[in-house]
Amino acid sequence: MLLPILLLSAAGFTVLTTEFVIVGLLPSIARDLQVSVSQAGLLVTLFAFTVAAFGPFLTAYFARFPRKQLFISVLLMFGLANTLAALAPNIWVMALARLVPALGLPVFWALASETAVDIVGPDHAGRAIAKIGFGIVCATVFGIPVGTLIADAFGWRSAFGILALVAFAKALLLWVYLPKTRPHNPQASLRAQFRILRSPLMQGHVLLSILVFSGMFTAYTYLADILERLAGFDGTLVGWCLMGFGAVGLIGNSLGGRAVDRHPLIASMVFCALMIGGMLALVPSIDSTLGLAAAMGVWGVTQAAMFLVSHVRLIKAAPQAPAFAASLNIAGANLGIGLGAMVGGRVIDTLGLGSLGMAASAFILLSIALALLLMNLKTPPACASVNAPGA
Repeated sequence: MLLPILLLSAAGFTVLTTEFVIVGLLPSIARDLQVSVSQAGLLVTLFAFTVAAFGPFLTAYFARFPRKQLFISVLLMFGLANTLAALAPNIWVMALARLVPALGLPVFWALASETAVDIVGPDHAGRAIAKIGFGIVCATVFGIPVGTLIADAFGWRSAFGILALVAFAKALLLWVYLPKTRPHNPQASLRAQFRILRSPLMQGHVLLSILVFSGMFTAYTYLADILERLAGFDGTLVGWCLMGFGAVGLIGNSLGGRAVDRHPLIASMVFCALMIGGMLALVPSIDSTLGLAAAMGVWGVTQAAMFLVSHVRLIKAAPQAPAFAASLNIAGANLGIGLGAMVGGRVIDTLGLGSLGMAASAFILLSIALALLLMNLKTPPACASVNAPGA
């Protein structure tokens, strides 16, 4: 059963790469479609806001459908959307090409782990979920730099064209090798799951994800532009810098996994504090190779750690409804990604690229303050009988 799990992991890589690859392509897209970088950045906002607005509801609705047909349909949709992006003649067609896959991403992400467990059985659930998670981590770590390198060599449209071909190929492989599994009967109604949001603690945890991802993507959305315009790097060098940023993220993923099991909120505060240091040091170190590498290294490690910490933190905060809590984190994170891209674009237009680190750090400081507040909140009655560290 290893092959179907690996194929789901690979499909997850394609799905998440479709969301994040555009970050490294914004300068090229802006030039070709004759819009500003901040206007092109709204494509990131559109994708993220769509996931945030519709993710939990679409996941709940499509959970009743057979998984094999559902995942194949999602990948076919991603293939068609990426084809449209590769051919987009203007920003409006590009926006449509970004809107469509945003509807499928949360459905795939939320249900892939459950399907992996169905395939291998509960005795091997941990290893199956870890393999699915590895595909997602690799997308957040390597999807952007690989896309940037492809775009520099062959043009940004080729990056979307290759993603389209990969999506179609993986849909075919899932059709051949993914076994059929029956959808689960939900343990609780949608209304019962939404009831956990009545808790101020859960509301605070969702808000914390929004603030953290707003801070990260206020600056990260425009990192390629910073390296091009402020550091003077060409497209190839930008791609390799983003690759290094992603590579050290594997260290952050490992550190985050260990820290979040000890105390999710303390882990959030520690990684956020270190992230502020990396963000603020980036622009002052732009002319120093060693200083720039150190700043990007700290930022890359902590950002990757926070992807994992945020996801696990929400699940631990609602052990009675972990799948729904995970969907809330997906929604909150994408709302933050969209807000961050929007705020970052506004900062560029008004204060310049050099001010992005300060604006991003303001969001991260707010998240640290909120985490301190959440540590002082009592566990709600619904969770009181469950051992949920960091809740």
